Amino acid sequence: MRKLAEELLAEELGKISVSKQAAGLQRRQVFFQGRVQGVGFRYTTRRIAQRFPVAGFVRNLPDGRVLVVAEAQADELDRFLEAVTAELGRYIAGSHSQSLPATGEFDDFEIQL
Repeated sequence: MRKLAEELLAEELGKISVSKQAAGLQRRQVFFQGRVQGVGFRYTTRRIAQRFPVAGFVRNLPDGRVLVVAEAQADELDRFLEAVTAELGRYIAGSHSQSLPATGEFDDFEIQL
């Protein structure tokens, strides 16, 4: 009986540990430049992220840019980043985005200091 319970638990844990990439998740790393620091960019981005099934972070960089790293389904990432640009576009002079494999390291979306 105990062996059966252990096998069932191992099977369930195996299902849970399916890689994020296999689950169709993607990571986007976006560097925003312009007047993006000191204008509430990080707090607004976090508020926008709460409306989408995304996980990751937003952080100010020493060179004046803001970095957003987010993981979700590709279409949700697109929608999230479009919402960020729509709301904060007046501060954004440019951006550089890179798509990477998801790592699954984030549980929610936060502001990193």
